[in-house]
Amino acid sequence: MMKHTILCVDDEVDNVEALERLFRKKYNVLKATSGPMALDILDQYPNEITVIITDQRMPLMTGVQMLEKVVEKHPNPIRLLLTGYTDLESVIEAVNKGQISRYLTKPWDPVDLQQTVDQAVERFVLSEELKIKNWELEKALTELKTLDHVKNQFMILINHELKTPLTSILNFLSLLKETSLDEDQEKYISRIQKNSDRLKDLIHDVLILMRSETGLLQSNPVDIRLTQVIQEIPLIVQESLQKKNQKIVLKLDIDHVLVDPFIIKEVIHRLIHNATKFGSEGTVIYVISSTSSAGTIISIENQGSQFNLKITGKLVQPFFLDENIMHHSSGTGMGLAICQSLLKRVQSSLQIQNTNQCAKVTFVLPPESEKII
Repeated sequence: MMKHTILCVDDEVDNVEALERLFRKKYNVLKATSGPMALDILDQYPNEITVIITDQRMPLMTGVQMLEKVVEKHPNPIRLLLTGYTDLESVIEAVNKGQISRYLTKPWDPVDLQQTVDQAVERFVLSEELKIKNWELEKALTELKTLDHVKNQFMILINHELKTPLTSILNFLSLLKETSLDEDQEKYISRIQKNSDRLKDLIHDVLILMRSETGLLQSNPVDIRLTQVIQEIPLIVQESLQKKNQKIVLKLDIDHVLVDPFIIKEVIHRLIHNATKFGSEGTVIYVISSTSSAGTIISIENQGSQFNLKITGKLVQPFFLDENIMHHSSGTGMGLAICQSLLKRVQSSLQIQNTNQCAKVTFVLPPESEKII
C-alpha cells in the first residue's frame, strides 16, 4: 500500500525530528524549519502531501500566515496546528485564515497526535474519493445532456427528414393511381402503397412513444365521455371489426372521466384494435368501466387467443420484438408498449390477464381522473 506523505513544520529542529520519528514507520515525512521552506516543499510536491502539521510561533512567518498561503495554492492537504499558546484569538485566526482541521497544544500527547493524523488522512482519502464521485457525476450529467440533445435531434429527424419524403411518395402514388395502369403496374403500386402506409404508421408510433418516454408529451385533462371515445374509433379498427364480424359491447358503470383526450383515445383505440386482431371471428369485444377506491377501472376483453403470460412483461416494453414482428406481421408490435407509456403520464399502468376463454387488459384511472355526472 502506498504511504501517504505528511509535512512537518517547526523552527525547532528537535521538534521536527521528533515528529519524523513518530510518523516515519507509517507515513513518508517531509521536514521544514520555516514557513517559506514549507511553501517551497509544497511547490515541489504539489499533489503528494496529505497532511501538514505546523507550529504556530515561528520567525519570518507564523503557522497561520503560512497556512493562509497554503490555502491559496494547495488547498487539498489537511492542516493541523501545534501551539503552546491557547489564547482564543490565536485559535480563531487559525480557523478563519488557515482553515485548520484541528489544533493541538504543546507538549503534544504522542498517542493523541497519531490518532489525529490518522483521522486527518482518512478525511483526506474520503475527500479525494468524493471529488472522484463528483467528477463522475458531472461526466454522467454531461452525457445525459448530450443524450438529451441527441434525443431532440432524433425527434426532428423522424418528424421532418422521414415524414417529408414519405409524404411526397404518398402524394405521387395518389397521382399515379389516377393514370392508366396495366395489371403489373397496379400490383406494384399496391405494394408500394401498402409498405408506405406501414412506414407511416411506424413513424407515427415511434414519435408517440418517444414523446411519451422523454416527457415531451404533457397531460391536459378534460371531461370526456367513454362512449364518445368508442364512437371515434379509427377507420382501420372499424374495418378490422367488419372483416372479422366482431362487435363492441359497452358495459359502463361510469361514462365521464377527467383525463387527457389524446391519451385515453390512443390507449382505448389501440387496445380495441389489439382485441380485434387476436379475437375470434364473430365474437364480442367488451369495454367495461366501474369504480373503486383506486379510481375508475377500464377493461377491454375479447374471446380468442390468450396472452402468453410468460412474456407479458416484455410486451409492454418499448421496441420488444417477437417472432411475429420479425416475420413482418401487420402492425408495429408497439401497441401495448405505447399504451403503457401513455398511461404513465396519468399515473396508471396496464394489467394483462387471461380469464376463461378471454384475454383481458385493464387499467385504472386514479380518483383525480374521475368525474361522475
